[in-house]
Amino acid sequence: MNPEYSTVAGIDVHKKWLYVVVGPQQRRFGSTVGELDALRAWLTQERVRTVVMESTAQYWRPVWMALLGSFELFLAQAQSNRARPGRKTDFLDAERLVRRLEAKELVLSFVPAAEQQEWRMLTRQRTDYAQQRTRVRNHIEALLEQSRINISGYVTDLLGVSGRRMLEALASGERNPEVLAALADSRLRASKEELVRALSGEMTRNQQLLLRQHLDQIAQIDRHAAELSAALAESLQQHRDAIEHLCEIPGIAVSAAEQIVAETGPCAATFPSPRHLASWIGLCPGRHESAGISRADTSPKGNRPLRRVLTQVAWAAVRTKNSFFQTLFRRLVPRLGTQKALWAVAHRLAHVIWIVLHRKQRYRELGPLATSSASLQIRIRRMIRQLRGFGYAVTPTTTA
Repeated sequence: MNPEYSTVAGIDVHKKWLYVVVGPQQRRFGSTVGELDALRAWLTQERVRTVVMESTAQYWRPVWMALLGSFELFLAQAQSNRARPGRKTDFLDAERLVRRLEAKELVLSFVPAAEQQEWRMLTRQRTDYAQQRTRVRNHIEALLEQSRINISGYVTDLLGVSGRRMLEALASGERNPEVLAALADSRLRASKEELVRALSGEMTRNQQLLLRQHLDQIAQIDRHAAELSAALAESLQQHRDAIEHLCEIPGIAVSAAEQIVAETGPCAATFPSPRHLASWIGLCPGRHESAGISRADTSPKGNRPLRRVLTQVAWAAVRTKNSFFQTLFRRLVPRLGTQKALWAVAHRLAHVIWIVLHRKQRYRELGPLATSSASLQIRIRRMIRQLRGFGYAVTPTTTA
């Protein structure tokens, strides 16, 4: 083994046991607090400086926290440490970690600081609550359709002010369609007659019970999400400038800015360039090359929570009137199609986010003028190619 890596420990992490290799020595430790303290003491006794570990689930987290500050830590992705079929044991996996770390063949995961992990925990849980709320809302709509009550076609938001009032009355036992229609807000576009016809269904006692439970779930989810948002705002108070600067970018709201900071860090210091950030998110084409030909360009998985956020932000950005991203999207759609053009806008947003966070520059909206000159030149060249393809001899000249 290379002397530089003679003090490297490899750990294959499982739920109950840790299989540790330091040079020729092999030892197994438990995953309890006492066993982790014994592991740290043994690694210190063996003069280990670097620890590389592999885990296919979240079982690496307590090991990482127990060793943090005492050793240089690396977390390897399990797929990059695969063994040959029939040649796999836990201790061999740990030995292979050390060898492949030395050969720089491991794909290492980005593990943020403990404070940033807390931010991620809050933002991802808030996203889970939003998804749960959507599922419960769909259950409510299906229940209303089963009861032949079709108010979702007349209210913009089923769980908005008007919709919530009528749903609460239905769950309380009210059956008179005129009374229910009178609960709608005066600004609702639907007329009272339309609402009466939509509310003239029949709801059984069991359906009423399910509706009450669904509404209670919505209220609980909203309360928990509000608590998470308050805790997150307090945790990110010292980085409010970064969040405010991100919110200046078209399409980025406060919740999206908080999640971006939680995933990348307030300065995106881990990523040396915007291309590294875009690749880590998974917004770049993949490459599967053989014999000099790339036979697949599927994007890697990347950071799924952040990729989902940037996709939503891209949709909002291209709907922002007179913005650079709207102009870019319209220019790319004829050539790439809607989905790929949106993907390109999300990729450009990742570059802008890196510049705003890493270089601490404010976003400056240039509008359509930012791409007008470049798009004009592209259009001129395309038209010249088309004319030459039809057999015309074209010599471009400019008029005064």
